[in-house]
Amino acid sequence: MLRKLYDITLSWAEHPHALWLLAVVSFVESSFFPIPPDILMIPMILARPSRAWLIASVALIASVLGGLLGYAIGALAYEQIGLPILESLGKTESMAEFSTRFNALGFWAVLTAGLTPFPYKVITIMSGWTGMSLGTFIVTSILARGLRFYIVALLLWKYGEPIRTFIEKRLPLMFVLFVLLLVGGFAALKFL
Repeated sequence: MLRKLYDITLSWAEHPHALWLLAVVSFVESSFFPIPPDILMIPMILARPSRAWLIASVALIASVLGGLLGYAIGALAYEQIGLPILESLGKTESMAEFSTRFNALGFWAVLTAGLTPFPYKVITIMSGWTGMSLGTFIVTSILARGLRFYIVALLLWKYGEPIRTFIEKRLPLMFVLFVLLLVGGFAALKFL
């Protein structure tokens, strides 16, 4: 089923209203849709590299707005909507333990989920559920999603089709390594 949904999402990249479709996918991916907007972004940017920054900007704005919907689901309708979404993703087992540590890690949790393959929707819902500061959530979401989408846009704009495989297969790992290095750097500064 996911493969079929992936293929359908990919086919939307050639639609005349692809930018609007990207906005919708970016919005819903931040709160409940399982396919990331990169699937649309990559072929759209490869087809029209001159629009790379516009495409990344649409994905960023829609993703952050969708993240606010995820935050609202967590804050206002966790039991009715948020919990079933997280259950479908298999993320309910460690919810209690996770929620006690979540707000202490707030900035880092949102940054990590926004950059890495970890489902961003889980963090948006958890942010609302645990009562994370809305300001922290918004700023960190803009930073994380902006970095992710603009790095993809930059790589595709500069290198085109040859970088596609790297982005699709290895960029998530690179983002994980980046976050680990960033966190490790801040941890090291505390000991110096």
